[in-house]
Amino acid sequence: MPLSDIQIRNLKPADKPYKKADGGGLHIYVPAKGSKRWRLAYKFGGKEKLMSFGVYPVVSLARARSLCLEAKTLLAEGVDPMEHARKQKQAAEALTKHTFQKIALELLDKKRREGLAKSTLNKKSWLLSFAFEDFGDKAITEINAPTVLVTLRKQEAAGNFETAKRLRGVIGEVFRYAIATARAENDPTFALRGALVAHKVSHMAAATDADTFGQLIRAIWQYDNGAPATKAALQLMALLYPRPGELRFATWDEFDLKARVWTIPGERAKMRREHKKPLSAHVVKILEKLRPLTGNGSFVFPSPVTTLKPISENTLNQALRRMSFSKDEATSHGFRASASTLLNESGLWDADAIEAELAHVGTDQVRRAYHRARYWDERVRMADWWGDYVMDCLSRVSRND
Repeated sequence: MPLSDIQIRNLKPADKPYKKADGGGLHIYVPAKGSKRWRLAYKFGGKEKLMSFGVYPVVSLARARSLCLEAKTLLAEGVDPMEHARKQKQAAEALTKHTFQKIALELLDKKRREGLAKSTLNKKSWLLSFAFEDFGDKAITEINAPTVLVTLRKQEAAGNFETAKRLRGVIGEVFRYAIATARAENDPTFALRGALVAHKVSHMAAATDADTFGQLIRAIWQYDNGAPATKAALQLMALLYPRPGELRFATWDEFDLKARVWTIPGERAKMRREHKKPLSAHVVKILEKLRPLTGNGSFVFPSPVTTLKPISENTLNQALRRMSFSKDEATSHGFRASASTLLNESGLWDADAIEAELAHVGTDQVRRAYHRARYWDERVRMADWWGDYVMDCLSRVSRND
């Protein structure tokens, strides 16, 4: 027999929980302590299920019956009402909880805890700020390809083609993370492949023929228009050809001059793994001469303003400009291309040994270990040969003014 409001109000807690049926599986559950609650008992897929509709009297008798009718309509259509309610709740939460910005910040925090370099995190944060401005507060499920494209087109309109490309990539990272964590079902940036303006990449200027490289070397060794540390840094860029940031932030404790090894820590190396470089006698000599000047601090190449910071990222390029090399002729990053080209052209060294010295080895763990073990002795010999080659440039090349 159906219940009435008066009956429900008069139901009192007992020593044990009990229930009173309203009909069709709908009943009011009365616990020993706490509030009365509406529930629906039903079968789906051959299994007994129990669905809650809320607390009485917040959910009235009439509302409970209405919810029961809705649930039975779904059952008649072959839909589990409890699963349907769960999906509706998730969709409602996504509108406020699973916004693009919240998920993006969560991903950045994950990458930070995984040890991603601070400079890389800053770049990603800077790129994402453009997306945050346009659709950061939108539910990630509501963002589609046209929405993202509007943001990318703004960068293209400003002539920032490479920024637009990188922005598309980092937005895609956020969506793929959301998919992996069950908060999105697709990545709209995939549909934007080919939609952006193709931008021709301009490579870092480098002296890749012997004569031009020799002129550059002679200019560096004769340079006297800056701090001794700047000159030493340029000399080591030529002799060691690391990434500029790896050298700028180098600390004295990374160098074992006796063993003639420089250990670049993983957090500073581009591939996020420790990289060891053999040191030629010429490199050791430069460092031993520099140590009395900067050895009291941590950084090998400290800023002239404070020893707590290294030289700025523009210091080396500005020094090259003062030597009359334009940005189209030489850059600090260009020493890597110079060394790679000239070492390969010498025909003396295994191409994989050169790649290992440049820290271009792939991310496969077995292959990485194999390269380190197989090519270390060859890299030591190559470092000595390259040091002699660089120093020979001083005696056989005169710069054409």
